[in-house]
Amino acid sequence: MVREARDRGASRWLAYLEPLPDALRDGDLGDLRRIALRARSAYGPKDSVRDALPPELTEPFLDAIDRLIRELNRARA
Repeated sequence: MVREARDRGASRWLAYLEPLPDALRDGDLGDLRRIALRARSAYGPKDSVRDALPPELTEPFLDAIDRLIRELNRARA
C-alpha cells in the first residue's frame, strides 16, 4: 500500500504524516491539541491527503482525529 501511494505522488503526504503517530502517542495534553490540528490540516479544501491516499487509509484517520479534537475541546471546557 505504501509503495502504491508513493507511485501516486504521495511521498509528501507520507513525510507529513509519518511523525504524527509517535507524537500523538507520546505527547502531553498540551501537545495533543497542536498535533491533532496539524493532522486535521492534511484534509484541506485545496490540498488534501485524500487526493493522494486511498479512502480506507484517510477516512478512519480523519474520524479518529475529529474524535480526539472533540474530546480535547470537552476537557478544555
